[in-house]
Amino acid sequence: MFDRDLWREIFQSINMNRTRTLLSGFTVTFAILLFAILFGITNGLTNTFDEAFKDDATNSIFINSGRTTQANKGLQAGRQIQFKNEDYDYIKKEFGDKVQFITARVYKNVNASFQNEKNSYSVRAVHPDHQYLENTKVTQGRYINQLDLNENTKVVVIGRLVENDLFLKTTAIGKYINLNGIQYKVVGVFEDDGGDNEERLIYMPISTAQQIYGNNDYIDQINLTYNPAMGYDQAIAFSGLLTKKLKDRFSVAESDQRAVRVRNLANEAKGINQMTTGLGMIVLVIGFGTLIAGVVGISNIMIFIVKERTKEIGIRKALGASPKSIVSIILMESIFITVIAGFLGLVIGMGVLELVGPSLEKFFIKDPKVSLSLVVSATVTLIAAGGIAGYLPAKKASKIKPIVALRDD
Repeated sequence: MFDRDLWREIFQSINMNRTRTLLSGFTVTFAILLFAILFGITNGLTNTFDEAFKDDATNSIFINSGRTTQANKGLQAGRQIQFKNEDYDYIKKEFGDKVQFITARVYKNVNASFQNEKNSYSVRAVHPDHQYLENTKVTQGRYINQLDLNENTKVVVIGRLVENDLFLKTTAIGKYINLNGIQYKVVGVFEDDGGDNEERLIYMPISTAQQIYGNNDYIDQINLTYNPAMGYDQAIAFSGLLTKKLKDRFSVAESDQRAVRVRNLANEAKGINQMTTGLGMIVLVIGFGTLIAGVVGISNIMIFIVKERTKEIGIRKALGASPKSIVSIILMESIFITVIAGFLGLVIGMGVLELVGPSLEKFFIKDPKVSLSLVVSATVTLIAAGGIAGYLPAKKASKIKPIVALRDD
């Protein structure tokens, strides 16, 4: 039940001791404010790293070929290493249990047209698994399938912006698009979080491209994703083994860094994970250190308050006040100040992040927000601590004999 007299006394006490109240409140407000900002900035850095990897599967490995820079096994330097279908098949067979998805790529540039609309685009000829490596989202129709590869069908899947450029008055699905004088049926339209450049691409079956553009089985690049069950160290060891096997296959010197190049996102992901974990731990220590400082500050101030009000407590007890009522008034005052100050720190912290968030992107901090539940939990922790900080000295004070309290100077 609401006790008006109790709250009147609390507000009178706060009004008579404004400096003390402000100091108590500032300690809590600053603790929650700093806690929110620190965790918001950490989340912003994490968001930046996530953004950098969102276009590709995070467990991707990219395999490229180049020219040898060193002579090896009687072969001269300067040889061009050329991947072929048999190399794709070799990797798929040799490392089957370690590979989740795998695709080869052939790159071409084409002039595309539909009716009176024309433009130039890049073509990627791929296997069906490519959809999962690029996180491609098919919004209309379908993606390339195994039947397309088997039958060398002249079909394409186009990006959203290709459809916008060429198909102004109709939808693209089922229509035929002219690529360098050859008609291809559009069987799908896709979107890609990688941005406009990714959505101006055209995908076709790799077997079709090999037959039409060169009549060979050459491959420009091989991409795969490793088994997600692997940890970072296992994935890095796997790419090392893959590199060694491919170098042996093409008689490339082990120290030659240009002939066969394998880029494993696990290396980058491991480094980023270690950095964000370390940063998170530092922020956690600082954040909780700030909360502890707030708790200590409240405790010290409450001890001072009780000491300051010792004579008042003695008078109350002499007039018949129960220990419970004395504890209640001090405890309620402590909790009330903590709640108001904590809420203020929460609002200011969230407001600062919202206000300065857009300007922090140039410092690689994207969308620096903090979970409301996390900050509320921290605030509740401080409120509980404020209650405990007020209860202990209040309980002690309530046991003081009236005559002892009235003698206190």
